[in-house]
Amino acid sequence: MEAPLTWDHTQPDEYDSPWKEILRGCFQDFLAFFLPVAHDGIDWQRKPVFLDKELNRITREARAKNRRVDLLVKVWLRDGQELWILIHVEIQGDRDPEFPERMYTSHYRAYDLHRKPVVGLAILTDDDPGWRVNEYRQEKFGSEAIYRFNAIKLLDYLDHLSDLERSDNPFAIIALAHLRARQTRNRPDERYEQKLHLTRSLYRQGFSRQRILDLYRFIDWILHLPPEADDRFWNELSNMEEEKTMRYVTSVERIGMQKGMEKGMEKGMEKGMEKGELKGKSEMLLDLLQARFGQIPESLHHRIVSADLEQLTNWGRRIVKVDSLQAVFQ
Repeated sequence: MEAPLTWDHTQPDEYDSPWKEILRGCFQDFLAFFLPVAHDGIDWQRKPVFLDKELNRITREARAKNRRVDLLVKVWLRDGQELWILIHVEIQGDRDPEFPERMYTSHYRAYDLHRKPVVGLAILTDDDPGWRVNEYRQEKFGSEAIYRFNAIKLLDYLDHLSDLERSDNPFAIIALAHLRARQTRNRPDERYEQKLHLTRSLYRQGFSRQRILDLYRFIDWILHLPPEADDRFWNELSNMEEEKTMRYVTSVERIGMQKGMEKGMEKGMEKGMEKGELKGKSEMLLDLLQARFGQIPESLHHRIVSADLEQLTNWGRRIVKVDSLQAVFQ
């Protein structure tokens, strides 16, 4: 019988970054799951545009305390009208009386700066079932300002876990992963089982290779395990993939390496060298770069696939040491 897993009780769960990444990668699915009325009104033949520059300006000029604005996205409605959607994932452990004002401030700043219709959507991931906000109201001497926004409480999905299990929308898995992370905090044995279950479900859903990798990154980040449990998890997952004749786990493991595990990444690169798989090494490096920095320019893609083993290895070792794509290739 295996010994119970140990756990660092002081290690905090991190939610912000994986939410940002999965929102970008699966934006259409996100709206289909959380705000279907908006999804159905959008012309998805036109690719959404993520307005990072505009978002930075709103964030800089609006001075509300503890501002958290995650995404500002430009889409087009079926009638051709341009629409902006302001997505805010609120990572709060307690009630925050300033949150409605932050939503209001983000909304009016976006509209004031660019004069485009703005739809506000907040995802509340806190643990307090009694904290429910979807409105900001200010009234004085007959003057009144009211702003209502869409708000989704993830805790509400606890009553619909079976529906989440059956759904083929990737955000059903995202919601499940988040809820399981909350439920298994400081309970590593249970978290191990839930992480394994959710990871297996990625393959049962029939998702594409890239979608599996994107979703796994979220699961791995939000359901992080202590080292000994993580080793056991990889052994179990590797065995499963061998039985199913799948080859995704290698790429998934590479994505896990990018979280600062330089030693593990170098080991994987050396293994590729031993096999003499130049093509596999270049694909490994592309996977790591895309996971860390996003889309790879065509010029760099060509440079990577044309490189020799020594160049690929050197670039791979730099990934965890630098903060930008350009710095990898300096």
